[in-house]
Amino acid sequence: MSKIGVLSLQGGVEEHLELLSQIEGVEPLAVKKKDDILKVDGLILPGGESTTIGKLLDIFDLKDTIVSRANAGIPLWGTCAGMILLAKEIDGEKSHLNLMDIKVRRNGYGNQLDSFKREVSIPKVSNKAIPLVFIRAPFVEEVGPSTEILLKLDGKIVGVEEENLLATSFHPELENDLSFHKYFVNKVKKSSYSNLKIAK
Repeated sequence: MSKIGVLSLQGGVEEHLELLSQIEGVEPLAVKKKDDILKVDGLILPGGESTTIGKLLDIFDLKDTIVSRANAGIPLWGTCAGMILLAKEIDGEKSHLNLMDIKVRRNGYGNQLDSFKREVSIPKVSNKAIPLVFIRAPFVEEVGPSTEILLKLDGKIVGVEEENLLATSFHPELENDLSFHKYFVNKVKKSSYSNLKIAK
C-alpha cells in the first residue's frame, strides 16, 4: 500500500484526495504537519495561491522537511501553484522550495477569465487524450538540462519531469480522469525512496 500525501494548507486538496482514493493500492493522506510528511511515500502540492501556500510553509515550518525528503528521493508532484512552489526560478519573484530546475511565469495564462480546457494526448502518461483544465495557470519559460518536457501547448511548456519531481500547469484533479494520478502513483512505486523504505 502506497501512502500518497496531499499538502493540505490551502487550495484544491479534496479533489486530489478523492481521485487518489479511487486508485487501488493507494492510501491518501492530508498532510498538514512535519510528522505527516515523514509518513508518506509521495507528496502532491496542489493548485491554489502559491504565495499564500509559500507563506504557510514557513509559518508551519514545513519547508525544510519537504526539501530534505525531496533530496532523499521522495516523489513530489506540483499542480499549478504547486509547479510554482517547486521551481528554482519564478519570473519576478523569490523562489519557494527551490527544487526543480525550471523558470516559471506565474499567471502566465492571465486571470480567471482566461481559464480554458483542452483534451491532449501525452504519450508518456496515457494512450488516450487527457482532459486538462487551466485556471490562472503558470507555464515554464526555461528548463534545465536534466528536465524532461512532457507537454507543450501552443508553444508553451506546461508539463515537466525531473528525476523524482513532476510539475503540471494544469489541474488533472478537476476531471474524473485518473491518468495523471495513476502515473504519479506508478512513479512513487518505482522510486528509490519507496524501495529504500521497503528494504528497511
